[in-house]
Amino acid sequence: MRTPHTTIEAPVTPRLTGTSAPSTAGSVTSKGAGVHGEPSSTGVRTRSQHQRRKRIIQAAAALASRGGVEAMQMRTVAERAGVALGTLYRYFPSKMDLVVAVVGEEIDLLESSIERRPPSASAPAGRAVDVLMRATRGLMREPELADALIRSLIMTEVETPFGERMAGLLVRVAGEGAGADGATEEQVALAGSLASVWVHELLEMLRGRRTYDQIQWRIEIAAVRLFADFPAAPSA
Repeated sequence: MRTPHTTIEAPVTPRLTGTSAPSTAGSVTSKGAGVHGEPSSTGVRTRSQHQRRKRIIQAAAALASRGGVEAMQMRTVAERAGVALGTLYRYFPSKMDLVVAVVGEEIDLLESSIERRPPSASAPAGRAVDVLMRATRGLMREPELADALIRSLIMTEVETPFGERMAGLLVRVAGEGAGADGATEEQVALAGSLASVWVHELLEMLRGRRTYDQIQWRIEIAAVRLFADFPAAPSA
């Protein structure tokens, strides 16, 4: 983890994993926008649209990493991304839609990391902790960005897939032994509860009230209790 703030000279994609990977950010449901915040006139995302959207998200993340959500002024984001302000609003009708898209990008990268390097622990709780601590390390490389995103998601009224996607990822990883599709409704709810614990602990760390080791210890305790009924991975 990197505690000191690092100045970003050009837009860079924030990473939960600390590694680069192809990404399509999580969908955002907004009036007047299609899936992923795309203009809905064509229904098909062209390569140029995808690249333009990615530039916008990178620009927003770079600004937020310097000065939080307050620095993500729509006009400034448009200028940094090299698009017209009207174009920005067609992709993202509000600042919070843009925040949600940045978070979606983070989760995409985390999922890509998990696919490339799955957790090796045999116990479901251990696999879940591995995922959450990877996410913690990645976010804390840009603490101002992490603080801006987490706080904004807590306060926003915009529909966001953050909680559901994190819970789904934990279910898939922890439920490896029985298969993710075999998870019960209770197991999905328990995974959501663990994701909520993680968000709270991350906020405490951002406030200076937790160390990385304390967060890991608390998440391990919660994971062992909440994931007690998940099946263990089969023996090699």
